[in-house]
Amino acid sequence: MIEHQQDAEWNVAEWHGKMLVDRDGEKIGKLQDVYADVENDEPQFATVKEGFIGRHLTFVPLGGIKVSPDELQVAVTREQIKAAPNIEQHGEELSQADESALYHHYELNYTPPNTASGRRLARR
Repeated sequence: MIEHQQDAEWNVAEWHGKMLVDRDGEKIGKLQDVYADVENDEPQFATVKEGFIGRHLTFVPLGGIKVSPDELQVAVTREQIKAAPNIEQHGEELSQADESALYHHYELNYTPPNTASGRRLARR
């Protein structure tokens, strides 16, 4: 799922604070947090702060990400990100309804998790 440029080793912990750009190279914002699948620990979404007044966190899918020393390029457009559903964060995990809304918005394949809480994504 994650694309490695120049066979560079990637470490999600090093992504915090890096600039996220869309597939066309337009700046989106600085990465705040990474949400990973709790079953396989694969990074699925990142959050970025958007807006100047009343800033809020927006979820961006990490599938097909390109990692470089200065920035992280995602495979979606800035317009898709701006139109993403507003998700309220409550703790370290997303609700199943929020996960489903994000996956459907970005037209990603969503299968409900088989966890006791019904949740698949957790902040890392």
